[in-house]
Amino acid sequence: MILNRSNEVEMTAIKPQRLKSGDTVGIIAPASPPNKENLHRGIQFLEELGLNVKLGDNLERQYGYLAGNDKQRLDDFHNMFADPEIKAIFCACGGYGTARIAAEIDYELIKENPKIFWGYSDITFLHTAIQKNTGLVTFHGPMLASDIGKEDVHIASEKYFSQLFGAEVPIYSEELSPLDVMVSGEASGQLTGGNLSLITSTLGTPFEIDTQGKILLIEDINEEPRSVDRMLNQLHLAGKLSSAAGILVGNFHDCEPNRELTLTLDEVLDHYITLANKPALRGFLIGHCSPHIAVPLGVLASIDTNAKKVTIENGVE
Repeated sequence: MILNRSNEVEMTAIKPQRLKSGDTVGIIAPASPPNKENLHRGIQFLEELGLNVKLGDNLERQYGYLAGNDKQRLDDFHNMFADPEIKAIFCACGGYGTARIAAEIDYELIKENPKIFWGYSDITFLHTAIQKNTGLVTFHGPMLASDIGKEDVHIASEKYFSQLFGAEVPIYSEELSPLDVMVSGEASGQLTGGNLSLITSTLGTPFEIDTQGKILLIEDINEEPRSVDRMLNQLHLAGKLSSAAGILVGNFHDCEPNRELTLTLDEVLDHYITLANKPALRGFLIGHCSPHIAVPLGVLASIDTNAKKVTIENGVE
């Protein structure tokens, strides 16, 4: 461990082992219950990759908007990390609920059994908590029921699972999607972040996101501009934007105003990214979009706005 400039303890990054054909992987639902039909197709996708699949004991439970009560969801999470047969853990979907179990997670168990952990959206809270308490590199990527299991899944969303088998994480340039420069410059640092709503919800908790000297990724869905404004303002006032080395703006899906008097989403983003005054690009197909490009969190990433590209280190050993 090392001390960063904010005097917080920063964990040394731990990369999980890459997958190989014949490995067994686990599926859990640490937030909301998944669509069963979509989940079945997502499982078939993993099997087509040559993987064996083990389901969490409580995967099909439902407790209101949660996939089982907190103990049941936590048990599945712990059981998958403790099981030596399981080489990777995939989240079925997001929704809501991961923050409810974060304080009860056995982070020593994770450090002693590092393995691939994959998801996004509400899973952002777990990415942040795991990164802060263990240093384990995790993966922000499309989930089995809410993305991969859909009938119209984009082939590019499926393609980036190959990085788990050791394939290089491609340089993200305009070959993947048009990118706009928000603030010019170059920057490098550990990649962190994910869903803006979940990042903001970590503030003031033991799992508060650390952006000091890091590349911050943000994305969201179904938040009108004034809500995005409120969250970015909170991050700004907390010093989380200005302390970052650089900022990547992913997809903000259906973040349209539902009122006549409003700022546009672009106006809100431009305001806060300009205030941060750190190298920043937007236009990344990362988040609630199709295709959804998966990226590892906790590894070194570099931004070059002149070349309009981001280089990201591999997330597996």
